[in-house]
Amino acid sequence: MTPKTNSWLLLIVSLPTAGATARMRIWRAVKALGCAALRDGAYLLPENAEQAAQLRELADETQQEDGKAWLLRVQAEGVDDMTAYQALFDRNADYTDWLAELSEARKTLTGLATTELNRLYRRHSRAYEAIRKIDFFPNEASIRAEAQWRDFSGAIEAILSPGEPRAAAGSIPRRDPAQYQGRLWATRRHLWVDRVACAWLIQRYIDPHARFLWLGSLTDCPPDALGFDFDGATFTHVDGRVSFEVLLASFGLDDNHGLSRLGAMVHALDVGGSTVPEAGGFEAILAGARKRLADDDALLDEIGGVLDSLYAHFSSGRKSG
Repeated sequence: MTPKTNSWLLLIVSLPTAGATARMRIWRAVKALGCAALRDGAYLLPENAEQAAQLRELADETQQEDGKAWLLRVQAEGVDDMTAYQALFDRNADYTDWLAELSEARKTLTGLATTELNRLYRRHSRAYEAIRKIDFFPNEASIRAEAQWRDFSGAIEAILSPGEPRAAAGSIPRRDPAQYQGRLWATRRHLWVDRVACAWLIQRYIDPHARFLWLGSLTDCPPDALGFDFDGATFTHVDGRVSFEVLLASFGLDDNHGLSRLGAMVHALDVGGSTVPEAGGFEAILAGARKRLADDDALLDEIGGVLDSLYAHFSSGRKSG
């Protein structure tokens, strides 16, 4: 995000000589927040940065370690000062290093197993988001990085799911569940995270008597079938929501705490973003089940039980971790 003011926060900390561990912890914290180090113990941050509130926490932590801390507001005097301050937050080098790693990773995609591809995607996604979060003054390097990330993501998506839908724009109309009973539902075969979660949701909460058709080709989809999770389907990605989240919104299920938390997990595994500790375990179980089981009906039966358990866990109100 780009601050709309030239006001800055300056954190000055001083710790006892014996506080090497605390000093290192605070140094790592200010680095993660995206602060610019003016000198040892003096750290600058745009006042409008989302991370600014955490500087006060670091000041309090310093004092708890028997140190001293001052959090000051600094005003740039003129364009030259403003330019100099902004230059301290140039992320070009960070993007260059990350893009070099991304380029090397791109060469390894062919032949990687599904779990390895997803793990690679999440690792580089976390690295990219970490830079973007502290890129307070985006420039051409930011634009290049975004383009390369879209290209990399698309390459993995094409390998994992050749028919993976592209998000459509628009609103999500509310549907009456009574009109969707005993229907034929269709999606791409070889179920993965979003599709298997959608099928489970349909069975458990939308259409208990649903029948499923697993498509080898999208052209085989019957005209009376309700398609989900492919381009042109009745229920598919809309804006920032994956198909599972679209089904939740369509049938008024998005206020169900357990289902919403499941939706967050499915979203992270399908398109990236903030994840939960349970995500890796679910992905591993699903990958193993796909190797063991002969068809998608058997896969849905087995993974349905896993999703039942995850739903009970997420509904309990306990935080993950």
